[in-house]
Amino acid sequence: MRKLALIASIASIALPMLGGAAMAQETVKIGYIDPLSGGGASVGEVGLKTFQFLADELNAKGGILGKKVEIVPLDNKTNPQESLIQAQKAIDGGIRYITQGNGSSVAGALSDFVTKFNDRNPGKEVLYFNYAAVDPVLTNEKCSFWHFRWDANSDIKMEALTNYIKTVPAVKNVYLINQDYSFGQSVRTQARAMLGTKRPDVKIVGDELHPLLKITDFAPYIAKIKASGADSVITGNWGQDFALLLKAAADAGLKVSWFTYYAGGTGGPTAIKQAGLNHQVFQIAEGIPNLGHASADVFEKALRAKYDFSLFYPRAVNEMRMFAAAAEKAKSLDPVKVAAALEGMEFEVFDGGKGNMRKDDHQFFQPMYIASFGERTDKEPFDEEKTGWGWKLAAKIDTPQTVLPTTCKMERP
Repeated sequence: MRKLALIASIASIALPMLGGAAMAQETVKIGYIDPLSGGGASVGEVGLKTFQFLADELNAKGGILGKKVEIVPLDNKTNPQESLIQAQKAIDGGIRYITQGNGSSVAGALSDFVTKFNDRNPGKEVLYFNYAAVDPVLTNEKCSFWHFRWDANSDIKMEALTNYIKTVPAVKNVYLINQDYSFGQSVRTQARAMLGTKRPDVKIVGDELHPLLKITDFAPYIAKIKASGADSVITGNWGQDFALLLKAAADAGLKVSWFTYYAGGTGGPTAIKQAGLNHQVFQIAEGIPNLGHASADVFEKALRAKYDFSLFYPRAVNEMRMFAAAAEKAKSLDPVKVAAALEGMEFEVFDGGKGNMRKDDHQFFQPMYIASFGERTDKEPFDEEKTGWGWKLAAKIDTPQTVLPTTCKMERP
């Protein structure tokens, strides 16, 4: 009897454990490794909620291959070393897909970590989906089969921005200010090179690098910009580094044109309105509200109804929807098979038009848009951050015009 009781006791413990394992198998977990504390937290929180909204969207349609999608938040504090700790934590928890976007230094560390892990652990591979880290090296000399990027890289964005600037004769004196890490350095280098080719008459009157997410008062930098005689600023700054930069510009009454990558991030629109820069701040992006694409408008309204922000990451929508499509195509959630299905995939992107994931380097190409931020007309129904101002299309760049060559020499499993 004691033996039967012991067996029954073990079974009572084992059954819930087996049930937990079964439940785990019924869930597709994606580790979201981005800042949820520190200077990048405002951006990271918006990204997390966006991905959770997208998981809900997929789950409402039956999930991926019938399995529920779950976003697992992992705070990396915008730190490469902490990111690797969180990546290992995700892997130890059985997660085989991770996504990250804020900080190319983090992205480089994650791509290298995942590549080495997969080499050492065949059959337990992990895929890294990059939705916002845009250092060109990630799809050039440091490319990896296990890394896929849905955002246009920095060179693609600068190519588009400088093509637009080429058509604006009022731009004569440009000041460069960027964050001092690989991405910011790439922005300044390519801005100099591309302006030199396309607008040799333009003078670079200042070129500044500053620490990433550590400056609380940009007044000294704005004073330099004013003293330089610049009529325009080019910056790749994101998060609080953009919002605080524009706040300092407002306080100093600096009235110049701004050509940016991430003006639409948290706090950016409010700072632009406070500075009174009506349609003087431009952003290059893969999508914006107010383009009038019907399905995008429906999504935008639903997101805003649930959260107090707009869609800053159309590329995240493309990422999650393409992940589902690739798994369906592969009829598998095995990362190796999903990766093979993603290679070369063509896809109807969030704001309309065809995008494609280049097989050679895993860089996604899509239509790009330059827009200005300011007072709205009846054609721009969406405002930002309750400012009453919104984005207005200035130029569209079709997919073929965004394609740049790659130096990637990819090793495949």
